[in-house]
Amino acid sequence: MTESGPHIDEIRALRDALMEDVLQTPVLRAWALERVIGGNTRVTAKLEFLQRTGTFKARGALATLRSLSAEELARGVTAVSAGNHAIATAFAARAMESSAKVVMIRSASPARIESCRDYGAEVVLADDVHQAFEVAKRIEREEGRYFVHPFEGPGVALGTGTVGLEICEQAGEFDALVVPVGGGGLIGGIANTVKQLRPDSTIIGVEPEGADTMRRSFDAGEPRSIERVATIADSLGAPFALPYSFALTRQNVDELVLVDDTQLSRSMGFLFRAMKFAVEPACAASTAALLWPLREQLRGKHVVLVMCGSNIDWATFESQAEFDDGVN
Repeated sequence: MTESGPHIDEIRALRDALMEDVLQTPVLRAWALERVIGGNTRVTAKLEFLQRTGTFKARGALATLRSLSAEELARGVTAVSAGNHAIATAFAARAMESSAKVVMIRSASPARIESCRDYGAEVVLADDVHQAFEVAKRIEREEGRYFVHPFEGPGVALGTGTVGLEICEQAGEFDALVVPVGGGGLIGGIANTVKQLRPDSTIIGVEPEGADTMRRSFDAGEPRSIERVATIADSLGAPFALPYSFALTRQNVDELVLVDDTQLSRSMGFLFRAMKFAVEPACAASTAALLWPLREQLRGKHVVLVMCGSNIDWATFESQAEFDDGVN
């Protein structure tokens, strides 16, 4: 570890170690977005929603479980999630021949709950995210299971750092990188890597207006919490920031912007109509940021968008996506 986060050599070593369990997800020239933004803008999309389990979360979960002892793996793991992290933890536990007991929000998509069970996890339901953390802590205390945090700690930063490594290798030189922000695990790890390899690039995080935990923490200069998560992007609905991911994000991220649920919905519809991607709201956040708050700022630049997850069933997608033609 460096003072600020995992060193690039550690990240490269993890990427090599994970090659059998995770995919190097592709990048794609996003011509449809380039036409909308105009001004010779170049847009590269990192399609991390094609990762095993449907999101980037598999990387951090595997990195964390790989750090556990044989005794800890034998006792099993637990996790809290609206879906994606729980699925990834179940996947990682199976890959590492451990067991998982995950706590999910009762309102989580039935498809996500079933996916966890398909990977062999026991699922416990909680009424909201605050209660879910309490239940998971009780499981950790009473059953001795290791708590795999959804966004905090060196293991997560190592895992998500491999996304940043792939982006630098696949996209070449770029001016700006736009990354969705929940608790900061994804952007913290990516930014730590990218600033080691592309120190002159601008890294921009995007949060939903109804879950602006990181922006409030930046403003306060320390991790803060919010009373209520109110956004369709449940995967970005972290109710609080924590020291490690906050510090990594604050040190390496140049700017944070907000998008609202309407912009997320319209971006979901745009990505489906123009690029045939059916993704969850969190995945559409980077696109929404480019289409609205960042459009003028990034026009004419080479922009990389991280597209992070696709764990959404068709009924939910159809109810959330806006299929209008007003994105221009």
